[in-house]
Amino acid sequence: MKQEFHTKNRYPADLPMTPLVPIQLSADEPVIWCKLEFLNPSGSTKDRIARYILGNAFDRGHLKPGSTVIEASSGSTSIAMALVCAQLGLRFIAVLPEGVSNERVLMIRAYGGDIHFTPKESGIVGSIRESERLAAEMGGFLPRQFSNPENAEAHELGTAREIVEQIPGHLVNAVVSGVGTGGTLVGLMRGCGSARHAQRAFLARPVDLAAKREQECCSFSCRIPGVMECISGLFRESDYLDLTTIEVSDQDAIETTRELIRLGFPVGPSSGLNYHAALIAAQSVWPAKVVTVFPDRMERYFSTELFRPFLGEHGTASPRCAEFQTDRAAQAKDQHVPNDR
Repeated sequence: MKQEFHTKNRYPADLPMTPLVPIQLSADEPVIWCKLEFLNPSGSTKDRIARYILGNAFDRGHLKPGSTVIEASSGSTSIAMALVCAQLGLRFIAVLPEGVSNERVLMIRAYGGDIHFTPKESGIVGSIRESERLAAEMGGFLPRQFSNPENAEAHELGTAREIVEQIPGHLVNAVVSGVGTGGTLVGLMRGCGSARHAQRAFLARPVDLAAKREQECCSFSCRIPGVMECISGLFRESDYLDLTTIEVSDQDAIETTRELIRLGFPVGPSSGLNYHAALIAAQSVWPAKVVTVFPDRMERYFSTELFRPFLGEHGTASPRCAEFQTDRAAQAKDQHVPNDR
């Protein structure tokens, strides 16, 4: 990044590497090397593409303080874009499908971002179309996460290079990731491989066994947000003949996520998906080193199914909260005066 990205109160260009740690959930399971991307400032790996795409646009003169950035997203990318825009003095508009978690909406607004909702039934495709309409109308900048090659470059030059530097022996034998935009998996395949050794790549695909597939976000499973199909311009499964697809039931992904959280890894559902798929992948390459990514942090899922087991009988985390809600409801009822007839 040029000097403009290093001025007062700005830090995105000066962040340290996220940790790469070996994780073994039980003694009879293999060790999986996991990149803790939830430790990025906004809580997800999307920080990488936000600061890379917007930083480059800023340096090239396509953006300047006060410019407007508009992006379609199911949540995490918009949170990261909102943070980086706040750092660079840019206005940000997130175009989201209705139905994303409240936590995501609050985080975007907290960073000063504006939100434009599109109908849930039109999915992320509808959000993309609306972002393009708004950009044409307002003269806004479109990062285009689903088709911009800089998405994959951010992971090739950042995430993958860090992994190769951090892993013992500097060799990666297999990479495992779900696909949303496709940038992470494509970047890892490019950046973690070398002419010195063969590397295998695995696509983690959630399978919704309990309900029909929802249109929101074009998800394979509506229970694993951000893992999508049919909309990436960066990744086409048919282009990678050596790619192995691993299907994971959404329930296994959710349960694995909860197990990781209990061990002190504050992750979201896609991390459970990636880890569970990595365990399956390891069976075919063990004792080689298998690497996956923990994409985002758990706090954006507090109101979702992931945290349902931790709620009390009144649907709240604290009995006192339930008592407070009951007291407020009783007070409102006592204060209600029927209209005179």
